[in-house]
Amino acid sequence: MIRILLADDQRLVRTGFRMLLQTQPDLTVVAEAGDGGEAIEAVSAHRVDVVLMDVRMPTVDGVTACRRIRALPDPPRVLVLTTFDLDEYAFAAIRAGASGFLLKDAPPEDLLSAIRVVHSGDSVVAPSTTRRLLERFAPYLPDDTATPGPANALTDREHEVLLLVARGRSNAEIAAELFVAETTVKSHISRILTKLGLRDRVQIVVYAYQNGLAR
Repeated sequence: MIRILLADDQRLVRTGFRMLLQTQPDLTVVAEAGDGGEAIEAVSAHRVDVVLMDVRMPTVDGVTACRRIRALPDPPRVLVLTTFDLDEYAFAAIRAGASGFLLKDAPPEDLLSAIRVVHSGDSVVAPSTTRRLLERFAPYLPDDTATPGPANALTDREHEVLLLVARGRSNAEIAAELFVAETTVKSHISRILTKLGLRDRVQIVVYAYQNGLAR
C-alpha cells in the first residue's frame, strides 16, 4: 500500500485527488495539508511514502516544504503538481529534491502512474514541460568535475532507452514499448548513467537534448 500525503491550499482540489486515489486498491491517503508547514508536520506525524505537493501555497510554499521534507531522515518521495508548465517554482522544487513534476490537468491515469513510478524510486517529468525544463533548469544543474562521456559509448538498445527517457516515458512504458522486463530497463538506465557520467534521469533528458540526440 502506497501511503500518500495531499498538500494543496485548495480544499476542493484535495477532495478531487482523494476521490481519485480512493478508487485504487494500492493507494491510500493518510493525511492532508493546506500549506507547506502543515505538510512538514504531517510527514513527521504519519508514515508517508509519497507527497503530492502543490507549489504555490500560503505561509510555507511547496519549494521550501519539499527541501525541508527531503532533509528529514528516511524522507518520502515528493511529486510536484502545478497548474502552469512555466512555473519556475516547480523547477526550483525539483532542485530541492522533488522526484517528479506533473501538471494538474494531466489525465488521471498519468497521475496514478506517476505516483507509482515515483514510489518505485524513479523520476517523472511531464512530457509537455520537457523543453521548458531544459531551457530553465539546465543552467542551474550542479557542475560536475566529470565530463559526460560520448553517446557512441552506448549500445543500440541503450541509445533507444535514452531517447525514450528523453521523451518522458516511465520505466514501465519503456518496457512495454521495447517488449522487455522493467528490471531490464532499469539496468539499461543504470549503465547509461555510468557510461555518460550522469547523476539521474533528469540529467539524461538534459544530455539528450543538449547533444542533439532528441528534439
